[in-house]
Amino acid sequence: MSLRLLSKTYWRGTWIKFREPVEDFATCTQSTVYAHDGTQVRGLYWTPRNNPRPRVAVIAAHPRVDFSQHYAFPALLRAGYACMGANVRTLGNDMSCIHEQIILDIAAYVRWLKEERGVEKVVWLGNSGGGSLGAFYQAQAKLPGDERLKLTPGGRPTALPTAVMPPFDAMMITAAHAGQGLIMNEVIDPSVVDEGNPFLTDSSLDMYDPANGFVPAPDWSRYDPEFIKRYRSAQVARVARIDARARAMIAEQMDAEATRTNPAFERLPAAHQRATLQRMAFQPVMTTYRTMANLNYVDATLDPSNRGYGCLLSDRPDLMNFQIAGFGRVQTPDAWLSTWSGLSSNANLLRNGHAITEPVVVVHAGRDMDVYPETHSRPIFDALASKDKTYLDFPNALHYFEPDEGEADNAGALEQMAKLVPWLQERLPL
Repeated sequence: MSLRLLSKTYWRGTWIKFREPVEDFATCTQSTVYAHDGTQVRGLYWTPRNNPRPRVAVIAAHPRVDFSQHYAFPALLRAGYACMGANVRTLGNDMSCIHEQIILDIAAYVRWLKEERGVEKVVWLGNSGGGSLGAFYQAQAKLPGDERLKLTPGGRPTALPTAVMPPFDAMMITAAHAGQGLIMNEVIDPSVVDEGNPFLTDSSLDMYDPANGFVPAPDWSRYDPEFIKRYRSAQVARVARIDARARAMIAEQMDAEATRTNPAFERLPAAHQRATLQRMAFQPVMTTYRTMANLNYVDATLDPSNRGYGCLLSDRPDLMNFQIAGFGRVQTPDAWLSTWSGLSSNANLLRNGHAITEPVVVVHAGRDMDVYPETHSRPIFDALASKDKTYLDFPNALHYFEPDEGEADNAGALEQMAKLVPWLQERLPL
């Protein structure tokens, strides 16, 4: 007997796609741009047939998901706005995702829109992980070059101080969490005792152990406040241990680099030189097992909402916890620190919200199984510095505004865009 662990609504085409034909009212151009560090990335640029040179464009991107045909684009195109589906260098695999690099990709797209297409105003559509990505970009773009981050969390030099990064003119943050690292702080399994042995478990910290309050699916569990406190603290402690491991790996490589550049290197024995060069070239990969263990998945009393049992990826998180497709499973040490560590990542919307003073709307999907109102959407809204900010709640919407059984594919998208398009037209008319 086989078990279906992956959510069919999330993984079957992922629903990040056009849900209606656009050929009659839109045209598409592939855009190839070059980031400030020379990296080539490609996206799809959509324009309305009745407005081929729009003055306002909406851009959407995600650290690893393909947003080139985002479900929100058709409604925006009908309204006369251009849409850029901007894929970044880590499309489809964030194993080496360093946010200090991928925001250079975003800068290249924004420059292309302004310099090659004559776009005057650019609006960020920050859906899911795109919310924290766009906020990080905006925070860096609005700083003078010499005040931008000079090092990644792993201690590597960035190209941010010399990059041209035009800020966004408005932002739409939809069904977004505060950052992939902050998500990891919530979902990582603290009962893992040994990073090299994923089955070695501290049962006193195992949320899927009935002794701690777990009830088999699909019934909801209920956890004791004392257990919740210990559990959340232990999650952060595990992240800190992985951070230390990542920094140690990076330090070994940096030590080898320092040895290689030392004038005394040529006097070292040949075997020592060879080992140093190998250590410089070595690119370690970290595997972080069991990252589908958020108490909110199975206890509906924690940050109550209209969500169903389970998580975005599966309705059996207790088993999905052992699958390869979970959050942040395989990373380089630098990518872990930059993207998936809630203690080290700079892509933190709660910290970067102070930089967003432009018009901004925050959309909460009430049935979202990984983004919750009091943990994510409300704190994000409160962190934004803008005096023109709007909060929209769609109580019955799923994470990507997927349709319910029997609904048209674009029903959820149309419901959301019926609010977002007027919001945009009021602030950035064509």
